[in-house]
Amino acid sequence: MNKEIDLTQDKKKQNTQENSLLRIHDSRLMRGLYLGGGIIALILGALGAILPILPTTPFILLAAACFARSSESFHNKLLANRIAGPVIREWCLYKSIPYRVKRWAYLLMALSFGTSILLVPAVWHKVMLGVIAAILAIFIWRIPVRDSCTRYKTS
Repeated sequence: MNKEIDLTQDKKKQNTQENSLLRIHDSRLMRGLYLGGGIIALILGALGAILPILPTTPFILLAAACFARSSESFHNKLLANRIAGPVIREWCLYKSIPYRVKRWAYLLMALSFGTSILLVPAVWHKVMLGVIAAILAIFIWRIPVRDSCTRYKTS
């Protein structure tokens, strides 16, 4: 019974906080600029899912922030997405990511950087890619992980 009450309270808190994230700008010009920025960030995020150097998550979070200031319908569509929605919601509400997302990030990063390091001929390119991969891995490692019981982990 207590779990049900906690889940209900968590859902209410989540809905309230999601509604507070949506702050449509008053200026029509600024709404247009935010909408354009959100669309560009969304495209870059989609490209980041394919390209090894371009990050996906920061661009998707930027798109969500831009849509929250420009268009309620775009913002709701992004939050309703089965892949990006829960990650965006988790970041906006708790400044954390789910553990499974962190594991996928490490796996995809290892695959993309590993393949790139094997394919480039110059040693300095390999070193540069290795350094970028290490910096990105440290950045991802520092992002908190929140499980379903709202406890935080650092790794």
